[in-house]
Amino acid sequence: MVHPTTTKHYFWSKLGALTNLSSKESQLPPLKSHEVLVKIHAVSLQYRDLVIGLNKYPGNFPDQLVPCSDMAGEVIAVGDEVGSQWKKGDRVCANFAADHIAGDTSPEIQRTAHGGAIHGVLTQYKAFLPHSLVRIPDHLSFEEASTLPCAALTAYNALMGPVPVKGGDTVLVLGTGGVSIHGLQIALASGARVIATSSSDEKLKVATKLGAHHVINYKKTPDWHEEVIKFTGGRGVDHILEVGGSDSLEKSLKAVRVAGWIHTIGFVGGGTPTDVVFPTVRKACYIRGIQIGSVAQFNDMNRLFSLHPEVTRPVIDKAFPFEEALQAYEYLKSQAHVGKVVIKVE
Repeated sequence: MVHPTTTKHYFWSKLGALTNLSSKESQLPPLKSHEVLVKIHAVSLQYRDLVIGLNKYPGNFPDQLVPCSDMAGEVIAVGDEVGSQWKKGDRVCANFAADHIAGDTSPEIQRTAHGGAIHGVLTQYKAFLPHSLVRIPDHLSFEEASTLPCAALTAYNALMGPVPVKGGDTVLVLGTGGVSIHGLQIALASGARVIATSSSDEKLKVATKLGAHHVINYKKTPDWHEEVIKFTGGRGVDHILEVGGSDSLEKSLKAVRVAGWIHTIGFVGGGTPTDVVFPTVRKACYIRGIQIGSVAQFNDMNRLFSLHPEVTRPVIDKAFPFEEALQAYEYLKSQAHVGKVVIKVE
């Protein structure tokens, strides 16, 4: 096979508006002996990708940042020093932070986050360090697997952290976005009961179909925490995937059981990166701030998914062709989706 010498990719000409998302063709640097070249088949979008483009996410970014952190693809070339770990044809994802191999994150690891501190994956071809790659479960398509590095692994890290979810626990997931839907599925695969919230009855029907035991429309029931307490017989829930931000945190604190866990993940419900929630994510500290996960956790998660293939199958709301990346961003911004929004790079 002749190795590609160029790659078509997207980049932010400047931050502040989605219309600044541009594309071009660039030269691929020669593959280094310690690198693995991957043909990217699919990329899934995160809320982080959206707010970076809108210049609402703090950090130092490379000029003309190539966006996105989550991909699935196929190994097409392996450097001479890589060894037998990877070979042509292997189906892989790259971890969110390239150097997060195991254990806690650190400032140094944070500086290897794709689509932020370093260039991302919304490109046809990209070279990766071998230690950052994870094998895709055989039963998943490239589109499904592209949802794993951030949304699925974040949910897994939350629920399998210092006090892992166990059979008989109750898990509350806020909303029906990618992290929340993966959290619902992982909780069910672990034998837990699940309560899901949304502002849309149609989205709650999807959550119910996926196996949620109880659903709450928080627009119709503003004091949704009281409904959670009733459903748990006054006990409260064991784990909460807190993706709403400061607008929902107060009610999450009322809904969690004594000595339960609130896993702060995002601020899609409102607030800003300067509110009380985002710093817990940035420091990955307890309440418990979640900042994705390690390669070791990724491999553990994939074994769970392979054991329960149907329960944990990723939910893709809509897949856009590569040429319609801007439309994919706009659809994500509309919050009309359930589960994940994917861009097919092929």
